[in-house]
Parts: sequence; structure tokens; C-alpha cells
Amino acid sequence: MQIIDGKAVSKAVKERVKAECEELKAKGVTPGLAVILVGDDSASQVYVRNKERACEECGFYSEKYALPASTTQKELNDLVDKLNSDSRINGILCQLPLPSHLDDKEVINRIDPIKDVDAFHPVNVGAIMIGDYNFLPCTPAGVMELIHSTGVDVSGKKAVVMGRSNIVGKPMAMLLLHENATVEITHSRTQNLAEITSGADILIAAIGKAKFVKADMVKDGAVVIDVGMDRDENGKLCGDVDFEDVKDKCSYITPVPGGVGPMTIAMLMQNTLTAAKLQNGIDK
Repeated sequence: MQIIDGKAVSKAVKERVKAECEELKAKGVTPGLAVILVGDDSASQVYVRNKERACEECGFYSEKYALPASTTQKELNDLVDKLNSDSRINGILCQLPLPSHLDDKEVINRIDPIKDVDAFHPVNVGAIMIGDYNFLPCTPAGVMELIHSTGVDVSGKKAVVMGRSNIVGKPMAMLLLHENATVEITHSRTQNLAEITSGADILIAAIGKAKFVKADMVKDGAVVIDVGMDRDENGKLCGDVDFEDVKDKCSYITPVPGGVGPMTIAMLMQNTLTAAKLQNGIDK
């Protein structure tokens, strides 16, 4: 069993992005990212801080808008409109979840698809579906980078994605399909779950249930990617996969923390770089 080191893979992605950013700067273009944070969700604040740090590392221009929880839909929409027309800003990211009185769908739909570096806008979701896209959602794109780092060829493999969210599960299945995997999606209503997951050459867990995946659910020699970010009975950070139970059964496995997490922000940097190129007529 080999542990897939998300920190090392994400560092390589960010170094690649930084090198390309230097080339863009030589042409007079500095990639710019605006992050909007509404309210005081502590996990969101940590994510936003990490995104700011990554922008610095890659040499990007960044702006942060920390809005009070009392912000109205109109105020939020107006800010998105302003950023849509700001040429210094190539990517706009609105940190979810929003306070309950705000409509996240309305905000996502308002972001210009060419600045939608989360790839949540319906235009970008449709593009991913048909395989002709500018941006990929950051977490699924990061998972693909981790799989590629193992040298395992996805083509022809059976892949099982546990979870059907719009942010991870569904786009994850599409990306695996684009690389010629045979893909099955499982969810809360799936019957004979262990039977399905234990047939997977590549198993991706994104269900938000701490240590749910046990050894009897995993095929010998499988690649196991844990997208979960949960707390165990002692309040310790863990994933959807019971790492200790599963690790000796698989060929590759991601740890939590230090697996998929760092990749999400690295791919956001990649998307912002791509957006800057697109908006300035530079080939991707």
C-alpha cells in the first residue's frame, strides 16, 4: 500500500501555475482572484485564508470581500456584477455555504461563466457533461491529479463514486467517464452497497460519513480516494474511509488530512490561471 501525498502533488501543481504566472506577467497579465465570504462560518474563514495564501504563493493578485451575515441578496448580487466587469479580476469565488436567507443558486448563476473558477455555473456544468470545458470543479479535478500521480491508467477500469452531489459526485463521475472508466454512482438509496464498492478498481468516497468505508467494502489492490472531511468519535479529523481498517487492502490510498484537501485549492489556482489566459486571448 502506498499513501498518495496530496501536499506533494498540490505543491507540484502550484509550482507549475507559478511558473506560468511569471510568463503571463511578462506579457503584462497578472491573474486575479476575488473571494467573497458572507458571515462568520469558521471553516469558511479557514478556507478563505488558505486561498489567499495560495494566491500569494502563485504570484496572483487577490481581493477578499468579507461581508456581514446581514448582507442582502441585492448587495451580494451588486458585488458580483461589479467583479464581473472588473478587468483585474479573472476569477470570482463565493464561499459556500451562504447564510440561510441568501440564495446560492442565484449568486452562482450571476457569476460570468468565464470567471466561474469553481465551475458551478450551469453553462460550465453543461460543458463538463459534453467534455468540452474551460474549467473543472476543483475537488474532482484534484482527485484526477491524485489518481494520475499514481501512474494508474483509468481507461477500462471500474470506478465507483460514493455520493451524488453537484460539487463532487456527479462531476467526478463525468471526469472518470471522459478517461474511459466504467463508472457507477452509489448514494443513500443504493442497495447491496458493499457488493458494488468491493468490485471497484478505483473507489472514491464523498458521502460525509466518518469512517464509513470498511475493508469488506474494498477490492484487493484498489485505488481508494477519500474526499470526506469529518470528525471521529474523539473529535479528530478523519475521512469517509476507515483508514486503519482499509489501508492494507488497497494499492493506493489518500490520507485525511493531507490527501484531497490541498488539491482543491491547487486546482482553484489552475482554474484562475486558465481564466486569465482565456480573458486575455492567450491560448490555454
